[in-house]
Amino acid sequence: MTTPMEADGAGRARYTYRLRVSSSARTALEAEWARCRWIWNECVAKSKAVHLHNKTTGEKRTCGPAQLDKMLTGARERTPWLREGSSVPQQQLIRDFGKSRAKAHKDIRERLPQWQRAGMPGWKKKREALPTLNYTRRGFRLRDDRLHLAGGIVLTVVWSRDLPGEPSSVRVYRDSVGHWYASFVVRAEVQPLPKTGRVLGVDWGVRETATTTSNAHDLPHAQHGRKAQAGLTRYDRMMARRRPKKGQAASKGYREAKKWRAKTYAKIARQRQDTGRKWAKKAVTDHDAIAVEDFQPKFLARSSMARKAADAAIGATKKALIEMGRKHGRDIRLVHPAHTTMDCASCGARTKHALPLSERTYTCTACKVVSPRDKNSARVMLVRAGLNPAGTEGVRPPGALLPEAA
Repeated sequence: MTTPMEADGAGRARYTYRLRVSSSARTALEAEWARCRWIWNECVAKSKAVHLHNKTTGEKRTCGPAQLDKMLTGARERTPWLREGSSVPQQQLIRDFGKSRAKAHKDIRERLPQWQRAGMPGWKKKREALPTLNYTRRGFRLRDDRLHLAGGIVLTVVWSRDLPGEPSSVRVYRDSVGHWYASFVVRAEVQPLPKTGRVLGVDWGVRETATTTSNAHDLPHAQHGRKAQAGLTRYDRMMARRRPKKGQAASKGYREAKKWRAKTYAKIARQRQDTGRKWAKKAVTDHDAIAVEDFQPKFLARSSMARKAADAAIGATKKALIEMGRKHGRDIRLVHPAHTTMDCASCGARTKHALPLSERTYTCTACKVVSPRDKNSARVMLVRAGLNPAGTEGVRPPGALLPEAA
């Protein structure tokens, strides 16, 4: 099994493959994770201690990767149990902790709302945290189509497709269902597509996941989560009946119901990802440039549309479209979503008041143009991105791209 390619920074891509893990390899991976989890919790304790010391004394001590590296060196010297494991995933864990802590401090400095901030790194509990091990190039190698990790751990990779390049790092992790995966980072290669001379505007929504300037490329709400709701409700009830009391170990029945529930959610996530990627592939293949609403669906989680918005998977679909455009060298332009439902795509006039969600038809008070609300917003994306084929005087500028007929 292979999950789709994911962008991982400028010029890099991530390819994920399923792993076949033997019992001995599983034991070794879980032992490595136990050491890394202990180090992570030590970093959390160190960070909290430094914060408390600075708060009480007024000093400005730091708790960055340099200080944590010294802590790791001392811990490995004193603890034989830590020395039994490879130093590579332990050092990478400290790098990940530093990035997480730096992101939390950055959000605080920028005074972001509480619901938008990345929280400070917390404790990783034994029965809740899923194993994740990161290896740089000196910590792994590929030989005989098998993955050899530092510490003598050998894993069988299900090569469902070729790895396009030499990997620079790998992340080995286990999902909530219990399956193991290896995620390789390689240099991204652009695969250009033939020019079409057409552009597309994309507006995100809940009734339709994506409304575009082309009727043939609209993405209806697939409702994968709603179709599986009956099974999820059944598993939730099973877990509620068998939920252990505080301090007691979970029963076998509770663990089984939790596993079935996780499998269902994993299937829904794969369906949403597959739907989004197929639509993104079609949109990128048929258009040279795409104006995409830079919509942040996180705030919908705090509204009455939370469940339907989550089922629409706007964030995953938007990510798939951006990655597909980068992969094939298309021009993807992100447009700020402010007032896109209030502006007229024909004359640029703006209504005095925001339209209620129940009003699905946009009528311009200036030029009297009437159009579906979401279609008008999709055309506004083209105008704001500078892809509108008609100029202010109705004359097509030289070299302008042609929009696809709706």
